[in-house]
Amino acid sequence: MKITVTEFITLDGVSQGPGSATEDTSDGFTKGGWLVPYMDQLFIQRASDWLDLADGLLLGRRTYEAFARDWPQITAPDDPFTGRMNSLPKYVVSNTLIAGSWHPTTVLRGDPVQTVRALKAEPGRELQIHGSALLGNSLLSAGLVDTLRLVVAPTVIGSGRRLLAHPSESVGLLLMHQEATAKGLLLLEYEAVGDAPSGEYEGVAAFL
Repeated sequence: MKITVTEFITLDGVSQGPGSATEDTSDGFTKGGWLVPYMDQLFIQRASDWLDLADGLLLGRRTYEAFARDWPQITAPDDPFTGRMNSLPKYVVSNTLIAGSWHPTTVLRGDPVQTVRALKAEPGRELQIHGSALLGNSLLSAGLVDTLRLVVAPTVIGSGRRLLAHPSESVGLLLMHQEATAKGLLLLEYEAVGDAPSGEYEGVAAFL
């Protein structure tokens, strides 16, 4: 399976609490809900298209517990995500979670990189990480992420947990698709291509 990371981020790289003020208040975070003013029909359609590609969800414990609490409570018949989120296989990377309550759930114990590497080797389409920024960042650094999808909101909030934290290994990314919504969201899809390249600037003539 391919491992795909889908994250909502601000221009200053914050991924914490995009959906509401109470979604994730860990570490005293009080600025949640920053994505909501920019959501529109195109964004919803693209997010639904991405979820269509999933054969499973890969989550860290904190995101899993939040999703397991919230998604089963969504009963709106016109919600385009609920049925798939609740029915897809869930894989939780955790050495402290005893069992999952959001079925079907498999708890992956041991070293996260090794357990995910073994799962990635199984047949299938995409194993998708939604939220779980710490897990996504560690797997990207370990070279296990194939695709990174970013929804960038046109806002700077100045605090909160960032998606791409240091220290980590360098990663080269190839832009495969880009799109802007009417409300200003940037929808970016990257393919991971190994180490980040570098070079020496020798003047503009080399680029003409």
